[in-house]
Amino acid sequence: MNKELMIRLHAQFDGISNTWPDSEVEFWYARDLQGVLGYDRWENFKNAIDKAIVSCKSAGVNVSDHFRDVTKMVPIGSGAERPVEDIMLTRYACYLIAQNGDPRKEQIAFAQSYFALQTRKQEIIEERIQLHERLQARQKLRESETELSRNIYERGVDEQGFGRIRSKGDHALFGGNNTQSMKGQLGIPDSRPLADFLPTVTIAAKNLAAEITNHNVNQHDMQGETSITDEHVQNNRSVRTMLVERGIKPEELPAEEDLKKLERRVKSDEKRLIKGTELPKMVEGGE
Repeated sequence: MNKELMIRLHAQFDGISNTWPDSEVEFWYARDLQGVLGYDRWENFKNAIDKAIVSCKSAGVNVSDHFRDVTKMVPIGSGAERPVEDIMLTRYACYLIAQNGDPRKEQIAFAQSYFALQTRKQEIIEERIQLHERLQARQKLRESETELSRNIYERGVDEQGFGRIRSKGDHALFGGNNTQSMKGQLGIPDSRPLADFLPTVTIAAKNLAAEITNHNVNQHDMQGETSITDEHVQNNRSVRTMLVERGIKPEELPAEEDLKKLERRVKSDEKRLIKGTELPKMVEGGE
């Protein structure tokens, strides 16, 4: 996501925020949020809201503290108005909606970080978006490697064989450095996965190679450790060639923050988000 888009989205989300009278409690109207998040139809957006409400209940949080049904009068022309259903949403409610939205929408990706943070500072939101992108890349790599492990197990390769295949793939991707040597170079404990300390671009590169291997193993019904190893090594080598052509040598990139610590920080952000954002109890069914 480029910086110009983030600045524009930041202004849009700021522009539709409201503050409860005589308090510091922020809230957003669902109808306003719908447009900013890129939903054309209320019915589709309401589905995302309903999923968010389920998530709220699952977290043991009182739904009415964060989702409040209201009726608003909207102009329909010639001075006439009609009532329209709307929902007042706290920052936590907006966060849950973004979490249950389509992550392929850039507005959704931005909103996930915007609403997760109590501060509106642009640079802090930008930093969290980058961290979130790294977390998403790591999750995709977990999924592709899990699929690869399952695929090759069905083709006569055990867990130790999978470890050898993955290490040889790393050897090809990191220009002759295997998994263990990269851990030593980056100061990563032996007990921790290498990918938990890699930058987003390298995690994405490993995932791309694994996805191609999965595809070709299935497409060509490859059998045995040797043939699958050759396939995985070639795919990592090809991905490395592409990176090097763009001036990126994976083995020269510094280690990033431990993703386990990052995941704990994200969960901590969510807990803080719940506290102090509830809507006042005095309003029922309207403003």
